[in-house]
Amino acid sequence: MIKDLKRVRNIGISAHIDSGKTTLTERILFYTDRIHKINEVRGKDGAGAVMDSMELEKERGITIASAATHCEWDNHGVNIIDTPGHVDFTVEVERSLRVLDGAVLILCSVSGVQSQSITVDQQMKRYEVPCIAFVNKCDRSGANPAKVAQQLKDKLGHNSVMMQLPIGLEDKHEGIVDLITMKAYYFEGDNGEKMVEAEIPADMLEDAEMAREEMLDEVSLFSEELTDALLEEGEITPELIKTAVRTGTIARQMTPVFMGSAYKNKAVQPLLNAVVDFLPSPLDINNEAIDLDKDEETVVLESDFDKPTVALAFKLEDGQYGQLTYIRVYQGCINKGDTLINSRDGKKVKAGRLIRMHSNQMEDVDSIPAGHIGAMFGIDCASGDTFVSPQVNYSMIAMNVMEPVISLSIVPKDNKSQINMSKALNRFTKEDPTFKTYVDHETGDTIIQGMGELHLEVYVERMKREYKAEVETGQPRVAYRETITKKAPFNYTHKKQTGGSGQFGRVMGFMEPTEEEFEFVNKVTGGRIPTQYIPACEKGFQASMEKGPSLEFPVTGIKITLEDGAFHAVDSSEMAFQAAARGGFLEAYTKAKPVIMEPIMKVVIETPNEFQGACMGLINQRRGIIQGSQEEGVMSVIESEVPLSEMFGFSTVLRSGTQGKAQFTMEFTSYKQVPQSVAEEIAKKKAEEKAAKNK
Repeated sequence: MIKDLKRVRNIGISAHIDSGKTTLTERILFYTDRIHKINEVRGKDGAGAVMDSMELEKERGITIASAATHCEWDNHGVNIIDTPGHVDFTVEVERSLRVLDGAVLILCSVSGVQSQSITVDQQMKRYEVPCIAFVNKCDRSGANPAKVAQQLKDKLGHNSVMMQLPIGLEDKHEGIVDLITMKAYYFEGDNGEKMVEAEIPADMLEDAEMAREEMLDEVSLFSEELTDALLEEGEITPELIKTAVRTGTIARQMTPVFMGSAYKNKAVQPLLNAVVDFLPSPLDINNEAIDLDKDEETVVLESDFDKPTVALAFKLEDGQYGQLTYIRVYQGCINKGDTLINSRDGKKVKAGRLIRMHSNQMEDVDSIPAGHIGAMFGIDCASGDTFVSPQVNYSMIAMNVMEPVISLSIVPKDNKSQINMSKALNRFTKEDPTFKTYVDHETGDTIIQGMGELHLEVYVERMKREYKAEVETGQPRVAYRETITKKAPFNYTHKKQTGGSGQFGRVMGFMEPTEEEFEFVNKVTGGRIPTQYIPACEKGFQASMEKGPSLEFPVTGIKITLEDGAFHAVDSSEMAFQAAARGGFLEAYTKAKPVIMEPIMKVVIETPNEFQGACMGLINQRRGIIQGSQEEGVMSVIESEVPLSEMFGFSTVLRSGTQGKAQFTMEFTSYKQVPQSVAEEIAKKKAEEKAAKNK
């Protein structure tokens, strides 16, 4: 591995669905001599792209799990992670961005900034990842890279600066003009591997000079030398411009825009040059950990090989040789045979076999130094754990994980499937923090929860294929919640007298709605309830929120204020006050006008203009609220908010209503109250389920 960290780049490739992430990665691997034949994502030979190694990925032509690989370009080592575009696999993007230093944001030159591009961009902001933009598919009809660069400014708030101009668009797309060197580049050979430098075509010279002036105006803000050279009309060398662009990009104050067509093998090499020139090395990024021995104070990590080791496990995979743990080393160096400590549980682990990944192939290495991404075999840990040398006790800040919004019941067909299913669930929940599973105590069913229908569908399919677990799935269920709408008092006495000491506790106060999940305020004075029993009261109230009294959905958004109470010197206990709190909760809850809340999804449909009306009709039928729609060339984009319960099977309906031409993405936004008629329907269903159970 390259020891000079200035020559290392850890980058991610992320974008909206079908913008060409995997295709671009495939070309990068080809030009850097990692592979010797280009496979297409939906290849005719069924091979599929190198980075899509899972059977399901090859079949569906989508990326499900992020894949890591390593290549070398221009004496620089580049670690690349290809991430999924579907919002259901958001956690794959989150965990990749958490450990990367820079990213390439791909945009389609026809569709521009799409719904998922916005989500990915927000994730980059969260982890402050500098990025460069690549406008792909310049060979398609309707391509307009200049419009896309403008959308980057308007929709995402990027200071986008075009570094290239396309030579011809659509079927006439031949190459690019580089505004830094003021040369034209064409790509010849069977796979565009020969990059030919030429003079700028005469009919483009004027446009190129104007574009270069605009670019220099923007870039000069990041370099005094460049500003001076411009003012004094001195010589402006490419090195001067590159230094300024690099400074602006790493500070996340500008986004250089490149363009080309990965599928047609155009302009991938200049993009690789840009990755090396403008994206940060591990030395340019400030990484922090918290010191668990010193009240969690922040420690700045240095990419120094001799300091104590700090590494983050960001992804797990269960391979044929046991658990594979992907790690990013931030400080120090992991050598074969080193003893490390997992700072989450303090357990010692031994680094046995170290490897460097190339999609699903591996190369053994003796060490993984700071600034590099690698993997360890046979170590038992969870996603997001920090590994450190024994002399320090640091923890890296974990990534943001969203709560699941949809659940399904799964039932194994026979005993063998039952064993295999539990193995599969054990592995999937370890690998994917957004995938959860539990057993419903009342029905005895196993319930799986995730981020969307596709998410759960893929896991059920993987259970059948990878674990030979034959399972049947029940109806999808929505994660409803209950909350209250008005203030209500409680005054409850819990009294039980049996032989010997009894139970006594009295609580008085009120409950009211709040924005938080749960708040507890203690206003008891004069020792009316002894202080040692106050936590028991809080515990009792909180336990009551796990299931609402009437419909048994989790309760949220409640503030309890405890004002008064009474105790008995002999009969009072923590148990008695917990019971009193539960009684007080039930007493006030029914008076506080409880309502049911449901998850609302942000749904964005992209459809050809002629189906715009039909798509809006589909949203209206599903209690959806249309937030806005805009026409972008031949396509319309409709943004709306729709309750999750109405979205089941929507993809099939949408496809049949638009001849398969429309696609949609959805992500969770908030919880909102359900209309009265729907609430009655839910209550009726619950009553039927209860009756069926009691039979």
